[in-house]
Amino acid sequence: MLDLNPYGIQVEDVRRNLSPATLYQEAILLDKGTVIANSGALISYSGSKTGRSPTDKRVVRHKDSEDDIWWGSVNIDIDDNVFQVNRERAIDYLNTRNHLYIVDAYAGWDPEYRAKVRVICTRPYHALFMHTMLIRPTREELKTFGEPDFVIYNAGKFPANRHTTGMTSKTSIDVNLHPGEMVILGTEYAGEMKKGVFTMMNYFMPKKGVLSMHCSATADRETGTSSVLFGLSGTGKTTLSADPKRLLVGDDEHCWTDNGIFNIEGGCYAKAIDLTPDAEPEIFQALRFGAVLENVVYNKDDHSVDFSDDSITQNTRGAYPIEFIQNASIPCVAGHPADVIFLTCDAFGVMPPVSRLSASHAMYHFISGYTAKVAGTEMGVNEPEATFSPCFGGPFLMWHPGKYAELLAQRIEKHNARVWLVNTGWSGGGYGVGSRMKLSYTRAVMDAIHSGDLENAPTVTDSVFGFDIVTKCPQVPDQMLQPRETWADKSAYDEAAQKLAGLFRQNFKSYEDGVGADVLAAGPKA
Repeated sequence: MLDLNPYGIQVEDVRRNLSPATLYQEAILLDKGTVIANSGALISYSGSKTGRSPTDKRVVRHKDSEDDIWWGSVNIDIDDNVFQVNRERAIDYLNTRNHLYIVDAYAGWDPEYRAKVRVICTRPYHALFMHTMLIRPTREELKTFGEPDFVIYNAGKFPANRHTTGMTSKTSIDVNLHPGEMVILGTEYAGEMKKGVFTMMNYFMPKKGVLSMHCSATADRETGTSSVLFGLSGTGKTTLSADPKRLLVGDDEHCWTDNGIFNIEGGCYAKAIDLTPDAEPEIFQALRFGAVLENVVYNKDDHSVDFSDDSITQNTRGAYPIEFIQNASIPCVAGHPADVIFLTCDAFGVMPPVSRLSASHAMYHFISGYTAKVAGTEMGVNEPEATFSPCFGGPFLMWHPGKYAELLAQRIEKHNARVWLVNTGWSGGGYGVGSRMKLSYTRAVMDAIHSGDLENAPTVTDSVFGFDIVTKCPQVPDQMLQPRETWADKSAYDEAAQKLAGLFRQNFKSYEDGVGADVLAAGPKA
């Protein structure tokens, strides 16, 4: 019998580690609006919040970590008293429920770095989501699970008190690294739990000399050598990592140790908008019994899902166990990366489909983390807009970006990894004028990187950004590879390139004091 008194939980009916089948039954009976899709996936709804609320995240300032944390707009501090107020508010709400759900599972496939996570929640949909996204223990492992390293109190149906010090809305996501707790109030978006675990790993892994990364990863079927793909939501990490020619290590969160890489998660969380079986067959078939479809629109007659309908949100999502991908690498570990790939969704139409980066350019673009926020990924974002997110995962960083960049540079040099910048965004003009890069072209670029075809491919130096643009790639038209050639108005391209270069330079001013002269020199030229 699990003793929940240390957590302040007094509810007698606690449903712990239920099977997906049982959680389906609970969701249909108790979660209003929940249905089963004709594919077998559970369709659930997160209410008014259909994306993350990054401006509502708070981190407790603690003497054991305050000198480590990158304080500011990403990590807004609160004191322990405020955290305890919100924690008690969450527990008081949890204690009003007739029953609760608990999920015990792991973060991290490498046993040496594995963290134990406990989720306490009120909705079966949330329990199934975290059962899917974390690494599921065996029955024997559950018997000896013990005390968790990280506890999530999900009282998302209950609002935060806006009059509490430091609260700016009815939503609050509070992280306390010591002793390892997270409190969720005022949002039922399941992705907050997933990213809470990642935030925790983003603190403790670098402290152990391990690079935590917001990236997907694949591995060569023969050699086990891996490839990591950095990029924010909407840049193609999940889609491009579901490559039948390679083994899938994971789609979103990984760590790079002295032994190789490992996936933090046990599932995948894919964007579902405009999903088709032809364009993304691996993901499409994975959304079956045991998977969760979030905020999608379905036909009431046959429960078929209309993946093109964004009337609820553009940020429709599908969560599924990683083993639902036929070529998943179980356990989700692999050797050191031969290729490090930065994915960007360039809304300006300036970046080429693929460029080779020097060590200095790699550090510059890793710290810059240029991409576009894709509509619906965050609350209030209704169309793509240019943004910079350090290390391609700014909202989840705990240390200064320089810490992660330093760890990445060390590993790239030690293992002689190649570094590439791949644009999955616009070509022939910016957003509203040009068109989104064809997925088939981007897949061809990825194939050429992994096969080694681009190792000695001809290049030209970009006159503004200074990196080497690859000018020949199998299955990609030559004209597409040099973005200026795709624009009807060449002067308009030059203007857009200079505008983007200026945004890069302005953004990088925040990091100039923490990098070497070679990295500064790798920035775009006026």
